[in-house]
Amino acid sequence: MTTVEKVGNIEQINIDALIPYARNSRTHSDTQIAQIAASIKEFGFTNPVLIDEDGGIIAGHGRTLSARKLGLNEVPCLRLSYLTEAQKKAYIIADNKLALNAGWDDEMLKIELQELADLDFNIELLGFQSHELELLMREVDFEPATEEDQGKLDQLDPKWICCPKCGSEFDARQA
Repeated sequence: MTTVEKVGNIEQINIDALIPYARNSRTHSDTQIAQIAASIKEFGFTNPVLIDEDGGIIAGHGRTLSARKLGLNEVPCLRLSYLTEAQKKAYIIADNKLALNAGWDDEMLKIELQELADLDFNIELLGFQSHELELLMREVDFEPATEEDQGKLDQLDPKWICCPKCGSEFDARQA
């Protein structure tokens, strides 16, 4: 039997019965917990908390904290009782790191964000900070600058350069 075949059913478990992993290296800011809570409120609890046979949280610490913030008594859980101690420790890290290794197709993301905005969907629920959304949604103008534009540039601190594509500033002396 493969590991994929060992996955069980989703159970509704009392939130007080869940045991956070004391050595969890992933952190969750108050802002992120609020974002996850807003996502749960908007979309429902769509991603179960992964637990071991004793109710120890393997993945889903942020979702559990957000559920508490929302006053939920139970959360959907998937029990991974077949994992060894080493596999549990490794998966706690891998679950978070593997998600971070993904990238974005910025052009496709911009199209999707614009369509959601056109549908009057609150795109701030997606987890991006407002300045990130501004940068993603703005139109970049690559037309030649005017003399007036050059005058404005001459007044700026020459040490700082702003990338016209992403809006990031960096120290020109370090480039």
